[in-house]
Amino acid sequence: MRIPLSWLGEIVSLPEDVTPEAVHADLVRVGFEEESIRRFDVTGPVVVGEVLSREPEEHSNGKTVNWCQVRVAPEGQQAADGGADVRGIVCGAHNFDAGDKVVVSLPGAVLPGGFAISARKTYGHVSDGMIASARELSLGEDHEGIIVLSRLGLDPVVGADARALLGLSDTAVEINVTPDRGYAFSVRGVGREYAHATGASFTDPALAVSPAIGTGFSVTLDDRAPIRGRAGATGFVTRVVRGIDPSRPTPAWMVARLQLAGIRSLSLEVDISNYVMLELGQPLHAYDLRKLTGGITVRRAAPGETLVTLDGQERQLHVEDLVIADESGAIGLAGVMGGASTKADDTTVDVLIEAATFDPVSIARTARRHKLPSEASKRFERGVDPLVSRAAAQRMVDLLVELAGGTADELGSDLVAGWEPIEVRLPIARVNGLLGTDYSEGEIRDAIETIGCTIVADGGDELGVTAPSWRSDLTRSADLIEEVARIVGYDRIPSTLPVAPAGRGLTRSQRLRRRVADIITAAGLDEVQSYPFVSRSQLQAFGAGAEGAGSGAAAEADSEATRAAAPPVAAIALANALDAQSPYLRRSLLPGLVTAAQRNASRGLTDLALVELGLVFAPGAGDAPLGTDTVPPLAERPSDAVLAELNASIPDQPRRIAGLLLGDAVPKQAGEPARAYDWADALDAARTVAGAVSAELVVSQGAHRAFHPGRTAELAIRVAGDGADADGDEGGLVVIGVAGELLPELVAEHHLPGRVAAFELDLDRLIELAPRLPETAQLSTYPAATQDLTLVVADDVPAGDLLAVVVAGAGDLLEGARIVDDYRGAGIEAGSKALTFALRFRAEDRTLTAEEASAAKLAGVEAAALAFDAKLRD
Repeated sequence: MRIPLSWLGEIVSLPEDVTPEAVHADLVRVGFEEESIRRFDVTGPVVVGEVLSREPEEHSNGKTVNWCQVRVAPEGQQAADGGADVRGIVCGAHNFDAGDKVVVSLPGAVLPGGFAISARKTYGHVSDGMIASARELSLGEDHEGIIVLSRLGLDPVVGADARALLGLSDTAVEINVTPDRGYAFSVRGVGREYAHATGASFTDPALAVSPAIGTGFSVTLDDRAPIRGRAGATGFVTRVVRGIDPSRPTPAWMVARLQLAGIRSLSLEVDISNYVMLELGQPLHAYDLRKLTGGITVRRAAPGETLVTLDGQERQLHVEDLVIADESGAIGLAGVMGGASTKADDTTVDVLIEAATFDPVSIARTARRHKLPSEASKRFERGVDPLVSRAAAQRMVDLLVELAGGTADELGSDLVAGWEPIEVRLPIARVNGLLGTDYSEGEIRDAIETIGCTIVADGGDELGVTAPSWRSDLTRSADLIEEVARIVGYDRIPSTLPVAPAGRGLTRSQRLRRRVADIITAAGLDEVQSYPFVSRSQLQAFGAGAEGAGSGAAAEADSEATRAAAPPVAAIALANALDAQSPYLRRSLLPGLVTAAQRNASRGLTDLALVELGLVFAPGAGDAPLGTDTVPPLAERPSDAVLAELNASIPDQPRRIAGLLLGDAVPKQAGEPARAYDWADALDAARTVAGAVSAELVVSQGAHRAFHPGRTAELAIRVAGDGADADGDEGGLVVIGVAGELLPELVAEHHLPGRVAAFELDLDRLIELAPRLPETAQLSTYPAATQDLTLVVADDVPAGDLLAVVVAGAGDLLEGARIVDDYRGAGIEAGSKALTFALRFRAEDRTLTAEEASAAKLAGVEAAALAFDAKLRD
């Protein structure tokens, strides 16, 4: 809400030297949030000038300009910039003539946007200033038309300060109003709060109006489908003004105030309705009386009914929409926007004024349903004072009579909303008990009465309090306690740090998740957070992430066409997506990482190591996308059965960790070439994650629809199976993730340079399967025996599987083993390969002999021969 200080000063007593910063500080004291200060940014000499002559001149470019002589100071006196009283000025507008008084920006003035005025040569003359339009002064959008002061009903002295005359010297303070304080969306409400903060005298502008009551105009409130049992409209006051002059301009002072308040000037009757809304908080609407057919009915929309609103859009109405209708049909969306068929325009002479009271929930639903927020709906959905409608209607009548030359008519209606104050019980002791303060009883009572509440029952220890009509938010004792704290002062609330209860701490899962995040970021990856919303194409491209490892046929998707033909990935669709292009909840973290990498790469950051820990959303068997039919109505508590159904429909949300590596792992430097990230780096990052929870990954060749077919590793954890012994020797493998390089086609589609390595792990499953206590081994003091082993096998045998068989066959003496060479070529039969392993043997209680190490190695060879027909290479 923006409040011009000149307007605020009409209802509260402001100090003569008041500054916008001081007003901000006072309003912050009573709970508002300071936003900004608004000014017209017009400085320097801007004065009233009188056009002495205007001589049109046509130039070679086809444009006709006017060479004008303008008096900018009383005859014989010095002008505001120190120059002569008469200036020659070139002007391209033609809506003025000699004798008109205009606004002149003299050299030295600076207009909005930093536009500095100086004497300059143009069109063969030296233009010593500028005759200003409304747009150049930020008073409107009219750039071609010069401001002619006499047409605004003004006849100022030549040379007078035009900034003060037009309200350009005014300033507005902007504050943030919380949703529960809708009364503060008006100068009336903010003025009352300023008085609370400073003790300044306050004059309620609503009480300064003496409303008359209109009769004879038919208004029917017919709500067939009330929401929460409450009618959509509870009041509807109308008044009629006849014979207005639609050609009259809006006064400059009103235009300036509206502009500072953030509302554009449109026409006199519209500007007046907006002005009264800002002043009193009651939205108004003006109809062209001649365009109405019969009386007005406030009802719910009929099935299939449509309405063309003031913005020119035809809208399909919902049966819950509250509409204003006459005998021709719907003519407006109640509390949101009027209809085009009955709008007041430049031919309107008779106006029907509407000041209604609508149910906040009904208006909020309609505004959101049609994505049509407005200044009116913003106030109605937060609650409008039901007793201010008469005063607001009369205020608009008075201004139309005064400014538009109209005549007030007796025709109208007077359906004022019924309002009964609700008594709230407030135990006095609970105030300090809840706030932890030491407010006295007198301070509590004074604060309650200061905000307009009435103490209707005083039981000593407990008060019966009723709130004023403009405070519909005060319905509980806690609301009153909050008001006491606000008025007496937040500075009286002590700062006390809470003491954590003993015996609590992080769970095992929380500790390990934090350890994983700390270790993987310490390893050089940057943690990011991305939105959980994805498109259908992203779902198809990346599948279900860690769940998609080893996905068989889906992994064959090595082209865009093949991926598009793959079975659709099940996902949960949002009923009201923020982005229509991304309406699904993610099944994998990889789309967000790719998008983050794409954003960084487009800005020249091509060496990236990103990691994300987050939730994915897995639909259950048979889950259907969530649609609007499954969403219960708002503003009413769902039944226990509905809540149970909603809770049961919440999808599983496993926690994942994923990383993406792009560009150079080692940058080019003196004596060393650059080394790009590849699948091995992604695999190392995944192993780092597993190591953080003391788990060991079992790596084998895998497949995934988003990864390169030959550069994909399936990541698993070995666990004890049914009938396994205590050591889990007969246990099985649980696949928990994937690592490798993304498909080149995917990389190209996302405009990423070079290869892209990535991994994704099911973090929840990894933590669940990780050993409860880290396994530690006794360090042997005896030397190790090392031997190499080269086996020849078919080239389709995975090296990791062969290594696992050798390790199992070699027994407990084998301390470590790794692959050091994969040879295919001369000396090896076609269709075969030679894999070389470096083996390290050690005993805990003695020094191994060469014979013992060789025997263990040969046991591994025998196991490999049985499993894969492996042979020792000669």
